[in-house]
Amino acid sequence: MSIVTYNNRSIINISAIPGAAKALTHIKTLTASSSSTLSFVDGSSDVVLDNTYPIYLFKFINMHPATNGATFEFNMSADTGSNYNVTKTTTFADAIHRENGDNPDVAYSGGRDLAQATGFQDIMGGIGSDNDEAGSGELYLFNPSSTTFVKHFSSSTNHPNGDATSPYSVYNFGAGYGNTTSAVDAIQFQFHTGNIDSGTIKLYGLKDS
Repeated sequence: MSIVTYNNRSIINISAIPGAAKALTHIKTLTASSSSTLSFVDGSSDVVLDNTYPIYLFKFINMHPATNGATFEFNMSADTGSNYNVTKTTTFADAIHRENGDNPDVAYSGGRDLAQATGFQDIMGGIGSDNDEAGSGELYLFNPSSTTFVKHFSSSTNHPNGDATSPYSVYNFGAGYGNTTSAVDAIQFQFHTGNIDSGTIKLYGLKDS
């Protein structure tokens, strides 16, 4: 069997390949334990949320509510977390498929959108609190440090809805913008009622291509 080499070196001895810079950089991981909120604030606890990266990515891993049927949501701050109340206009839809295969559906979810409102924006809703229920997904935030443009975001998540008769998978997709030309420098996540019983959120920065 031949040995694959790179510049006359065995692959096992190569620590880095020139020009193969990482595009996705891990910044911070927060883990909930009966937490009321999880917040990422620029300059606090090694969090970077400024002009270092043009795109930021939040990964949600098994977000489990303390309260059955709770909605996972987020808001933005333009004053380093003193207030989470950025005005937003958003859109939200979901697709469902039941465990028994009945009544799959894709629908706009008007009750989960905002129109020039400062409240928290839904990311995924109706997550059950049973031990095996949780929601996962991601949220992209684009150029939050801009002082010229509004702050676009998009989210994609999935969770089980604990319908007692026929549980179903819910795929949520949302998007919108924070209607501010001030720099957004903090993001907060919570359930609309009750604590975050458990779950992990990872923040990454995406470099320019």
